[in-house]
Amino acid sequence: MTMEIVLVLSVLTVTIVLFVLELLRVDVVAILIMIVLPWLGLVPAKEAFSGFASNAVISMIAVMILGAGVERSGIMSEVARSIMRLAGASEKRLIAVVSMSVGLLSAFMQNIGAAVLFLPSMLTIARSRKISPSRLLMPLGFAAILGGVLTMVGSGPLIILNDLLLQGNQAKYGLFSVTPLGLILLGVGVSYFFLFGHRLLPSDSVATPELGAQQQLIETWRLPDSVYYCRIPADSPLIEKTREEVGFRSRYNLHLLALKEGGEFLYAPWRYTRFVAGQILIFLGELQDIQRLVADYKLIFPIRLKNREKLEFDQDSGFIEVVIPPRSSFSGKSIREIALRKTFGIEPIMLIRGATEDRGDFSDEVLQPGDDLIVHGPWKNLRELGKKKNCVLATPISDRPAKPSRPAAALICFFAAIGLAIAGFHLSLALMSGALAMILVRVISIDDAYRAVDWRTVFLLAGLIPLGIAMERSGAAAFVATQLMSRLQNSHTVVLLASVALLSTIFSLFMSNVAATVLLVPLTIKIGNIAGIDPRPLALLVAVCASNSFLLPTHQVNALLMTPGGYRNIDYLRTGGIMTLIYIVVVVLGVYLFYL
Repeated sequence: MTMEIVLVLSVLTVTIVLFVLELLRVDVVAILIMIVLPWLGLVPAKEAFSGFASNAVISMIAVMILGAGVERSGIMSEVARSIMRLAGASEKRLIAVVSMSVGLLSAFMQNIGAAVLFLPSMLTIARSRKISPSRLLMPLGFAAILGGVLTMVGSGPLIILNDLLLQGNQAKYGLFSVTPLGLILLGVGVSYFFLFGHRLLPSDSVATPELGAQQQLIETWRLPDSVYYCRIPADSPLIEKTREEVGFRSRYNLHLLALKEGGEFLYAPWRYTRFVAGQILIFLGELQDIQRLVADYKLIFPIRLKNREKLEFDQDSGFIEVVIPPRSSFSGKSIREIALRKTFGIEPIMLIRGATEDRGDFSDEVLQPGDDLIVHGPWKNLRELGKKKNCVLATPISDRPAKPSRPAAALICFFAAIGLAIAGFHLSLALMSGALAMILVRVISIDDAYRAVDWRTVFLLAGLIPLGIAMERSGAAAFVATQLMSRLQNSHTVVLLASVALLSTIFSLFMSNVAATVLLVPLTIKIGNIAGIDPRPLALLVAVCASNSFLLPTHQVNALLMTPGGYRNIDYLRTGGIMTLIYIVVVVLGVYLFYL
């Protein structure tokens, strides 16, 4: 064992400890590795930063831009509605439907592409259902990785496996040779989260930006956050009455956020709006107040909006805080004089003036510079309010466009990029070409493309790549593999399979899974020949277990989902650790029973 091997294995050990103990953020650990390796002389300085130009990192940047473009197109909102219709109200069914869909899609396209395609719709569903994204995104990512084992073109290790077998004078595998094993793995993975996800998945993750701003506003001002839906029957005394006559706010302490008639929402109905039978009224307030209103006007309650309708309401509207600046034309006027509901379709919720909070009916209160208003309305109306320069929006508004941004062009760019990758073109070139096409055809602006890139994820991947280079260059990887293999030649077949599976899994956590496959397949072919075992199943085992990347967020898919899911290393160690063990057991038994 050389000094270089000792140093590399020491750096690897420290890296694992830092990841497990979370003493530093994962991207800081990656940067630390990137700096330490050249100072120790384990990689040249120019190669220490080569990760930023690597296929994996460029591909990651491209898929972030592609994902942002797909989200802006509005396509995945329709997908989200379809998923919600199919899954119903069950979180378990939702996870199962999405996981199976993503897994099957990953069989024929890059798993990172399948994950990014579904990411926007999952965030939309999380916002709509008020579910933490962490409950949905880890199952999505794991399914995308598992789906890559369904065919011989589903993942990089399986794509390169046949070339390595030919070099070792072994017969190739057919396109669907691995499918039986892949189906079992995908089924086990989906069942794992269906049965135990509610216990294993974190629920206290960092929320998405829009949900966080909304929740922060609600908590800061102690706003009611319960929304109730009522229907007006044909015999209701409410029919033909106006909003002002009923006095929802003064008598019942309720805010009428919107009414739905036919297929349209009318937000913040004007005070002279007359009610008719069949309308659905959407109120903000407390349960006891809505129950008094229901009893007085014989309303049908409770009712549920259809998933598609509720998603539309939740996604298109929300709360913001606005401030009246000096010299505003709103200053010196009341809410009634401004006609906030009639002009902007916005419902005033609360008036804050200094230390005074007015939660009642302040429609006739004259506004002054410095007044804060909490209002509710559709995002497009709130944007228009901000453009009038009569008030300052103190709450960030979702940057999703008010209308879809060229959905057909977005789809063409996305699937053209995936098609180029499947056709054999370099993955980073194919995906970045699709990302550039989205910018050129104005699906997404270049500024928004820059904002779409999560640099924490980029630095995480770029920092780990030189560690893989050091393991290969120093001979540390070959040393570990050779030492282990030499001790397994006379072992029982199952022990040999389990050891190969474990070694492939460990290597793939800290170096490219393709590199791990290239390193280990020739060794397993030699071991198979010496032990009198068919080398092809051993080589297949290496390629399949090179995708067993659930223990740490070092796989591209896990790295992509770590920030929007608000995950920590401990979440992957707990949930992914169990999945890793299950994966090894299933693959070892599957190869032993079906391929040997």
